[in-house]
Amino acid sequence: MRLGVFGGTFDPVHTGHLVAAETALEAADLDSVMFVPAGEPWLKDGEVVGTKRDRMRMVELAIEGNDRFMPSDMELQRPGPTYSADTLEELRNQRPGDQLFLIAGMDALADFGRWSRPQRVIELATLVGVARPGHGGLDRVQLDGIRPGASGQVIVAEGPLLDVSATDLRQRFIRGASVRYLVPEAVERYIYENGLYGAVRVSNYD
Repeated sequence: MRLGVFGGTFDPVHTGHLVAAETALEAADLDSVMFVPAGEPWLKDGEVVGTKRDRMRMVELAIEGNDRFMPSDMELQRPGPTYSADTLEELRNQRPGDQLFLIAGMDALADFGRWSRPQRVIELATLVGVARPGHGGLDRVQLDGIRPGASGQVIVAEGPLLDVSATDLRQRFIRGASVRYLVPEAVERYIYENGLYGAVRVSNYD
């Protein structure tokens, strides 16, 4: 299987995440995309608001109905900071016959040199860079400095540029502003029903 690995805090998961995953699936000719909510993302220390349980459940609700998307709680079960290299090592051991593709936004790849064991990440998986609004192309010098020729192996996924921010969405819930079409309906309902992010009014779909 050609398996895409899509990690993130998903706090909350939103339409931009789903479009990015679909764009990467098509660009890299993937069989499936695994959504992996982060346990303790070291690059976002102090920014995670939702609990592990809630973020996992929102991912499950968001991808229902798409048989090429699957959820995984592997990082939520792992103690300590979350590193992509560890996740890929674990998947390689669990699924030795699969070809792994790590999906990341171009903004995240711009900091690839700061990741834990970036060279090992490149050894374990093919990078799939998804275009993001306001972010340029690959930093080829940085990638090739980590491993010669690495930039030429990255798959660039060009698709709709949806400027949706989880931070902005949380503020919208606090203000009672509309989030219709920004998050899946099932996720919106879950947030209101469970009072996440200080949501102050009922769902648009009630």
